[in-house]
Amino acid sequence: MRIGVFQSAGGGLSPQQRLGRLAMAMSQQALDLVVCPELFMSGYNVGESLAELAEPQTGAFAQQVAKLAISSGSAILYGYPERDGERIFNSALCIDKQGQVIASHRKLLLPPGFESDHFDCGAGLTLFNLNGVCCAILICYDAEFPEAVRAVVKAGASLVCVPTALTQEWGSVAFNMMPTRAFENGAWLAYANHAGSENGVNYFGASCIVAPDGKDSARAGREETLISAEFSAERVAAARARLPYHKNIKRLHKAMSV
Repeated sequence: MRIGVFQSAGGGLSPQQRLGRLAMAMSQQALDLVVCPELFMSGYNVGESLAELAEPQTGAFAQQVAKLAISSGSAILYGYPERDGERIFNSALCIDKQGQVIASHRKLLLPPGFESDHFDCGAGLTLFNLNGVCCAILICYDAEFPEAVRAVVKAGASLVCVPTALTQEWGSVAFNMMPTRAFENGAWLAYANHAGSENGVNYFGASCIVAPDGKDSARAGREETLISAEFSAERVAAARARLPYHKNIKRLHKAMSV
């Protein structure tokens, strides 16, 4: 399975323009899955426009993504503001190459400030199967907690997809924390960030696909790009056999309780 991560520079663009940029990038590569950033559809730093742009899971943008998934033969995972009645969630949707929704995740944890003011919290783990690979979705801040990544991996995930909106002051998350999450769980991690600037916010870029040994298989710079890497189940098995953290955690808990 070939994984792609689209690092989008969509500041000032409409949802349709963002999708057009994605379609153009995807036309250059054959991929099984493309992961796009947090709130890719609307943009992250768009303030009150979130309420205007928010749509249900079956909204117009999702239908357009479904058409692109079918025409490209690729599953597409993207972030968007999800409207559910009067509530709005920071969500991510995965649509497979048949144009069917196969996963929907609502961000579990909202950092203080802008997000807490605009969104409700989600609940529960989100896992899905793609080409025989068990995948999970965590959005940005969710994946910064070791417990969250460990929970989805213990539930069966070999690939953790993380749409994010990381700004320039948080580079250590992209270069240090995400490789650590992959390493300590023996799992692949696809981290999709924005590029460029948006209404005064400068994004860090540095989207990555990290292998189960914590090493980069692909890493973006600061500009819009589509990176890719080949998923390997053998590398998952090798990493977990070499350092069986999940098996030994119970032993550690027992030793610490003495």
